[in-house]
Formats: sequence, structure tokens, C-alpha cells
Amino acid sequence: MTTTPSTRAPRLLVIAGSARIGSLNRQLADLAARRAQALGAETTVVDLRSLELPVYDEDWAQAHGKPAGARRLRDLFAEHDGLILASPEYNALPTPLLINSFDWLSVIPAEDGKPSGAAATGGKPVGLLAASPGALGGIRALPIVRNYLSTNFAMVVVPEQLALPLADQQLTTPERLAKPDLDAVLDRVVASVVRQARWRIAGA
Repeated sequence: MTTTPSTRAPRLLVIAGSARIGSLNRQLADLAARRAQALGAETTVVDLRSLELPVYDEDWAQAHGKPAGARRLRDLFAEHDGLILASPEYNALPTPLLINSFDWLSVIPAEDGKPSGAAATGGKPVGLLAASPGALGGIRALPIVRNYLSTNFAMVVVPEQLALPLADQQLTTPERLAKPDLDAVLDRVVASVVRQARWRIAGA
């Protein structure tokens, strides 16, 4: 059977705002990716650190040009239908790694038949996750991330979200979270993103 745009599998990017070895948010993002695959989506994990982006500096860009990693991030968004983002909290804020990467994405222009960075994200669904060994689970940063992505990148942030407290105790197996009620929330976030991505494909 020929695959048409309306019947192909949704393609989702999976990004963690932390790149450290053993990151709890990386583990949570990987778990969410497996849930999305179980629902029929294709997933691509993006390591933001591998993009090798300098600290955002327009003078640097004028001297050196836009970094290749920012164009790569733009291309990945252009090729995918949505995003699952695990965003840790640093001092009640999103991580510098995450914000810096998206700030560079925002200044990539349309070129060579490819959309601008902002156009590559516009209208695409995103599900927000956070994990922390603390009691709040990273919840203080998620409203900032929600506003940042919806305002600056026109992304459709689904209403469901998961801030996972005591994450070192929850991420004890690669298959599920230790507490069934939190595991069910994760399911709802992922399902909402996959559903929105399918609707977007069908309307294309």
C-alpha cells in the first residue's frame, strides 16, 4: 500500500534539556520516546550538546556566520511533526543549553528552499516533561518553557505535562515509572502529542 501524507507515521523529535551522563531528563525522554513508538510514531533523539553551538552572540554570528548546528536543528524540525521535550530546572529556570539552542534556531533564515527556524516549528505540537530528584519535579520551569515555545516559536504546547519528583526513585526500570499514577500521566502527555501530530498530518 502506498503511504500518503495522511497515513504515514508521525515523526517526533525527542530532546532533553540536559546533556550530562546519566541525566534523569534524558532517561525520561527516552522512556517517552518508547511510548510514542508504541503508539506508531517514529522518533529521533537529538543531543543538543552535539550541535556544538556557541553562546548566542550576534557579533559572533556576524563574524563567523550562523553555526551549522543551528541549521541542523532547523532541518530536524522541518523534517518532523512534533516534539517531546524533557526540560530540567536550573535555579527555577530552563537550562542554558536548551535556551541557547532555541535562540540560535530562532535566527536561522529561510534559505535554499528550507524554512526559517521559526517557520520550521510553527503549529507543531510539543509535550513537556521534567524530572528532578527533588520534591517539585522541575515544575517551576515548565510554565516558562511553555510560554517560550508558544510565543516565540508558535508551537502548540499540549495541556498535559509531567513534572516528575523524586525521579531517581521513579526511573528504576527502562519500561515504566515506579508510581502507576505518574506513569499514566506520562502516557497522556505522549498520546496527546502523537494525536495532535496525526491531526496535523491529516490536514496537510
